[in-house]
Amino acid sequence: MRASILASLVSALLASTSVAHSDCTAVDNAIIQHEGISKGVEEVQSGIRLYVSKPETGSIRGKANADTAIIYLSDVFGIELLQNRLLADSFARAGYLTVAPDLFNNAHATGDINVPGFNTSAFVAAHGPEVTDPIVAKTIDHLRTKLGVKKIGLTGYCFGGRYAFRFVSAGKGGDAAFTAHPSLLGDDEVKAVVGPVAIAAAETDSMLNAPRRGEVEKLLVGAKVPYQVSLYSGTSHGFGVRANVSVPVQKFGKEEAFLQAVRWFDQWL
Repeated sequence: MRASILASLVSALLASTSVAHSDCTAVDNAIIQHEGISKGVEEVQSGIRLYVSKPETGSIRGKANADTAIIYLSDVFGIELLQNRLLADSFARAGYLTVAPDLFNNAHATGDINVPGFNTSAFVAAHGPEVTDPIVAKTIDHLRTKLGVKKIGLTGYCFGGRYAFRFVSAGKGGDAAFTAHPSLLGDDEVKAVVGPVAIAAAETDSMLNAPRRGEVEKLLVGAKVPYQVSLYSGTSHGFGVRANVSVPVQKFGKEEAFLQAVRWFDQWL
């Protein structure tokens, strides 16, 4: 009798362990791709060029997030930049349908924006909210009306970070936002958020230096929404996408910022 009971207990324990492993939904830096070939596809919806990356068919996390999508809002280098595509693919491997709109209508910055001849002020002026907001709005509409997506997270980098904030304000259609080293972020854009917002900040960043970070944190406290601000040592503006991954501290910063975003969306979407 004792042997029979013991065998039953061992069998039940093994079965429960097997289920626990098969249902495991944790993610780690193994899903982050830094180089190689991107796996997403381009398509055009409502006149907007999109880079679309989907979770693997049948993946546990993909099934769990079947009614959820991430809108990837790029830096000024746009969806042509391989690192942006690979990061979107990494979100797909984390189980999220990920859609990256072309924010610049094929007029993205190329190479190093600090080279002589590139007019940063003119570029920013040509791609202000009056031009960029409709692109993001059409992307949200496509996801909700054509694909039936119920929950939308926005992840924005540098230029795109500002718009992640803008689209978690009332009536804009976003449910939660993550940003890495956002640029040109205004006080009113922070005050207006009504959804959870997370920031991955660089140690060295003229766009979001220490005093400005403090100001943004105070505004987030006043907004009374869930928020997180994480500072990554040894990093500079752009690390969330274009870190030099041959430098351990930069590689760690980029990967941890990505995992910060995934955990944020797991919690709030």
